[in-house]
Amino acid sequence: MATTTASEPSLAQKLRGMKGEAIKFGAVGLSGVVVNFAIFWICINGLHLATMRSNIAATSIAIATNYLGYRYWLYRDRDAASRKREIMLFLVFSGIGMLIDTGLLGIAKYMFGLADLELLAAKVVGLGLGTVFRFVSYRTWVFKAVPEPVTGTPAVQDATAAPAAPAGAAAVVAQAELLLAAERVRLAKAE
Repeated sequence: MATTTASEPSLAQKLRGMKGEAIKFGAVGLSGVVVNFAIFWICINGLHLATMRSNIAATSIAIATNYLGYRYWLYRDRDAASRKREIMLFLVFSGIGMLIDTGLLGIAKYMFGLADLELLAAKVVGLGLGTVFRFVSYRTWVFKAVPEPVTGTPAVQDATAAPAAPAGAAAVVAQAELLLAAERVRLAKAE
C-alpha cells in the first residue's frame, strides 16, 4: 500500500539547496583569507613578529571582518533576536577554527621544521579545514533560520484569545519543530 506522506529531502537536494549559501560563504571567507594573509605578511615581514603571534593576530582581524560580512550580507535574513548569543557563539566557533588553523601551522613549524612556502601551504590547509568547520557550525548554531509561517493556517486569530505558551520541554520541542519547518521551506524554495 502506497502512502503519500512528505519525505525528508535527499542529501543531493540538501546540497543543491545550500549551493547559493556556500558560494556567498566562500565570497565572505575569501575576503577574510585576503585580510588574514595580508595581516600575516605584515606581521611577519614588516613587524617581525613570531609566526604563531602573527597568525593569531591575522586570524583575529579576519574573524572580525568576516562577522560583518556574514551578519549583514549572507545571513541578514536570519534570526538576530539574540545578538549577544550570536556573537558569543560566533567567537567560540571562530576560536575553534583558529585553533585548527594555528594548530596545523604550529605542527608544521615546530614538529616538522617547515619554513617559508611550506608554512604558507600549511596555513592554506589549516584555513581550509577551519573553513569547513566554520561553515557547518555557523549555519547550524550561530545564524539560525527564522521560522516562516506555515501555509494553510488561519491568517486571522481571535484578538481576545492569548496564544498559549508551551512550558518546559514542550517549548523546546515546539521551537525545534519551527526550525525544522523553516529549513524544509528554505530547501523547497531552493529547488
